Amino acid sequence: MAQHNLLGQAGEEAACRYLVHKGYRLRHRNWRCGHLELDIVAEWLGEIVFVEVKTRSHEGLVAPRESVTRTKRQHLLDAGAAYLAHHRLDLAPFRFDVIEVVGTAPPFAIRHMENAFTARDGRSRSHPGPH
Repeated sequence: MAQHNLLGQAGEEAACRYLVHKGYRLRHRNWRCGHLELDIVAEWLGEIVFVEVKTRSHEGLVAPRESVTRTKRQHLLDAGAAYLAHHRLDLAPFRFDVIEVVGTAPPFAIRHMENAFTARDGRSRSHPGPH
């Protein structure tokens, strides 16, 4: 397996551990519906949380969250809608978060952006959440 794939897997694992430590309940990892995928689906106080994980070996010029482009956001919105319909959670509150994982090996630097973008406006919100 390519080194960047191994780093991505380690980053997703670190993000899952982070969420569990914060009290989130993990529902699914790498949930797929056709060509759509959700990295992590969690639950927080009755709210469904769709989490996109972006792992990088270093910060660089472009923050990992900036790689969640308009097209990627639309795919995540579509995947979230498919997940809610598939699990009959159409009326459940939900949000889309981005977790940045930076480093070459654990312990990673982790930054959690809650409500990184919304289904209503489809635009990214670049401010981090309180975690």
